Amino acid sequence: MQRSRLKSISRYGWLIAGSAALLLAAGCRQDMQDQPKIFPQRGSEMFADHRGARPQVLHTVARGQLEAESYFNTGVVVGANGYREEQNLMPFPVTIDVLRRGQERFNIYCTPCHSRVGNGLGEIVERGYKPAANLQDQVRQAQPVSHYFYVMTHGYGAMPDYSAQLTPVDRWAVAAYIRALQLSQNATQADVPSGNQVRNLKDIAAEEHLPASYAQPWTLPATAVQAYPPITKEGAPGMAPANPADPMIKIPASNPAAPVVK
Repeated sequence: MQRSRLKSISRYGWLIAGSAALLLAAGCRQDMQDQPKIFPQRGSEMFADHRGARPQVLHTVARGQLEAESYFNTGVVVGANGYREEQNLMPFPVTIDVLRRGQERFNIYCTPCHSRVGNGLGEIVERGYKPAANLQDQVRQAQPVSHYFYVMTHGYGAMPDYSAQLTPVDRWAVAAYIRALQLSQNATQADVPSGNQVRNLKDIAAEEHLPASYAQPWTLPATAVQAYPPITKEGAPGMAPANPADPMIKIPASNPAAPVVK
């Protein structure tokens, strides 16, 4: 009887000791609520300026302040008739740095289809893809500059949109470079400022050890696929505002030498 009572007392003693140990451990824990952190409107020793709230990152845009419908983000304005209209207007000044950025982005994303000079005879056209838009023809030169921004944003026909690859400011830079490219490919002697020397492209190609064909007109390969007008009953793809179609490009089936496209 006495031995049984001693066992019960010993068992209770262990339970009390275990409970005390658990309470002690709980009092020493450092969970998330106890970790070092920044409290709102309090100072901090972590930063040199001792401010807990950090300055916003440059060009940060708060929710609701993006102005998604602005001309900068859409390339169109609402006209008096209620329809969206493209404008021949850049939303910011065009500097040489803007043009250099536009040239860089154009050469990366646009030249595979449109070529470096923008005549629509890029490398993938030579491999069987349908001809891209000739940015040097009268139709494209007559387009307002925001038309290029709109097409890059939404795509046009077989061309997908590039809104994921190009930020709005880069799309505007490319649009500005297209204007400069059009001028460079259609300039005359009268457009050259007085005192500036005009060099022949053939001489430049020779100095750069490029083949003679580098300075010749680019031709449309016989492997190119003719771009036919869309079929209404098949539905219309997401396209920019309607404009006149390009002149039909004829590709002779029997002649491997393609016609020159100017």
